[in-house]
Amino acid sequence: MAVANKWQAYQQHSQRETIDINQHAPLVKKLASMMMARLPASVDINDLIQVGTIGLIEAARQFDSAQGVLFETFASQRIRGAMLDELRREDWLPRQARRNVRQIESAIHQLEQQLGRSPAEGEIADSLSLPLSDYQAMLAECKGLTLVHFEDFHDDEGNGSNQIANIVDGDAATPLDNLAEDHFRSALIDAIKLLPERDQLVMSLYYEQDLNLKEIGAVLGVSESRVSQLHSQAIARLRTRLRDWT
Repeated sequence: MAVANKWQAYQQHSQRETIDINQHAPLVKKLASMMMARLPASVDINDLIQVGTIGLIEAARQFDSAQGVLFETFASQRIRGAMLDELRREDWLPRQARRNVRQIESAIHQLEQQLGRSPAEGEIADSLSLPLSDYQAMLAECKGLTLVHFEDFHDDEGNGSNQIANIVDGDAATPLDNLAEDHFRSALIDAIKLLPERDQLVMSLYYEQDLNLKEIGAVLGVSESRVSQLHSQAIARLRTRLRDWT
């Protein structure tokens, strides 16, 4: 088993490593649970935990405290990266969900051009010629929608573009890459400010306050599934405004 092999390799280096893997195992479960809140039911959380544990072990082997970074911060990046790599290999977002995403984004884009503002949920449903309940069901199927899809970096023939090469190696950043990242961050902040107030609150509670969907639902007085719909819709709005980047 991959985890067992990684664990054995880690133990072989234990004399020069001081990181306690067992102590940080809850971090893997926490990150897996947070990621599962945005993934379809077909994804097994145990699979995420397994690959996340591999990421944790690799982080422990590579960690250098002299760099002035907390281990949890360093490990979290490696754990998330391992989980995302696994999800990309499994192609976890169904084709129908991808089609739904494109339809929703197209409708939002057209309405923003017409209205000069973010369209309301009912207006998006009307644009798609759907009852509001059917549109909300579409959003539910889009659970797992991310700001940048792996598929955004491929052409119609499935060939990888140069963009994917720029994000594969995290240690290969150039000054131009850093500048682009700063510009993207600024564009993202501006796009979030233009979201409807409720969508802004959902994004803040989820990404800044680290609340899960159930906790956000308690704050908003809505169900967990409703929060998932609002999250998917907020991401679709952001992707529409950040088309040049995604």
